[in-house]
Amino acid sequence: MEEEIGELRNSFALSDAFYFYKKGLESIVDDQVTQRFSSEELASWNLLTRTNQNFRYISLRLTIIWVLGVFVRYCILFPLRITLAIIGLSWLVIGTTLVGFLPENSVKTWLSELVHLTCYRICARGLSATIRYYNKENKPQKGGICVANHTTPIDVVILANDGCYAMVGQIHGGLMGVIQRSMVRSCPHVWFERSEMKDRHAVTSRLRAHVAAKTKLPILIFPEGTCINNTSVMMFKKGSFEIGGTIYPVAIKYDPRFGDAFWNSGKYNMVSYLLRMMTSWAIVVNVWYLPPMTLLYCHCVYNEIRSATPVSAAILTKHQY
Repeated sequence: MEEEIGELRNSFALSDAFYFYKKGLESIVDDQVTQRFSSEELASWNLLTRTNQNFRYISLRLTIIWVLGVFVRYCILFPLRITLAIIGLSWLVIGTTLVGFLPENSVKTWLSELVHLTCYRICARGLSATIRYYNKENKPQKGGICVANHTTPIDVVILANDGCYAMVGQIHGGLMGVIQRSMVRSCPHVWFERSEMKDRHAVTSRLRAHVAAKTKLPILIFPEGTCINNTSVMMFKKGSFEIGGTIYPVAIKYDPRFGDAFWNSGKYNMVSYLLRMMTSWAIVVNVWYLPPMTLLYCHCVYNEIRSATPVSAAILTKHQY
């Protein structure tokens, strides 16, 4: 920098500041936080197109294998996965709607959990998901709060394959709205209007009331607040820990060699993202259930998940809630 600065003119001009402006932007683009919001680069090509495009052609033999892989993924696996996804979502809407007409009792609760588990497991097969769960004795229990790192919207499907959760989110329209309305008829999910989401106290009070009922399903929350590329865990937001109750940390780690599960919402919409997921080789993921905690400190649960997941060093701060 000193050599380049020496080449600047002795007299100052406003354009001279552009050099420092450029250097500052380069530092921001290359910092560790920004890198957490871009897809992880692999050391070698996995016959997908998510890595360097030059890897497509290395030799004639590898190119032929890649073409065959495209045929298998798009012409064989993709139609089957679409079919399974349609069956799973249709079963969710129809099953939860029918269960919703039943009176509130233990039979309705059992049927609701059965419908949800069946649906999520069918959808997981539609993604060719291979899931391994560790330390199942620490699974979230009713009346608790499950917190996990967040990589993709299918984190919900991955966790719900091994147990039912109460979802928390904003009310949507269209197809998503139909699914939400059918789900809430049979299970106490917590959906908010857009105006309610801005009222922090209203959200906290509704979640606290849900946790207070020990017979209700554990609430599933992603306290990072956004999707991270699965190479680290960002600092948790404190709002999720103001509810009280027992907190069950869960660590999720995807294997990027078979498919990129990270959702870059600024680059891909939901439809194109699901298309990329369903045309990958598979979704391979490991899930660790960590010991439950009752301390109301964000960094405690954060460090539990960070230490349990074999990822690179995360961005730490000294701020403690």
